[in-house]
Amino acid sequence: MKDLVNIQDYLFQVADVGDWEGEEEIVADRINAIYHAVWRRFPDDILSAEIDHLLNAIWNELRGSLVLLEADEDELVDWAICYVNNQIEEGIKLDDAADEEE
Repeated sequence: MKDLVNIQDYLFQVADVGDWEGEEEIVADRINAIYHAVWRRFPDDILSAEIDHLLNAIWNELRGSLVLLEADEDELVDWAICYVNNQIEEGIKLDDAADEEE
């Protein structure tokens, strides 16, 4: 359930994003803005394992990609919201350990 998870546990500090040749603060700010935007879109009954899966999947899609620096923040947020909505509509595929939470 969404109310059992704290978004603060997922937010990035500058040191967490890796080497972005001096642009680490921008990357951390953008991924955090994306996370806050999708957080507001998560249904209240979403499982904590699904939240974990989706937020990690967003980072996995974007990390190392210059799109985090080159794209407009609104475009990144729109992409992430669409991504999350599609994942939720299709049914989030979790591993066996996470399925036990259901």
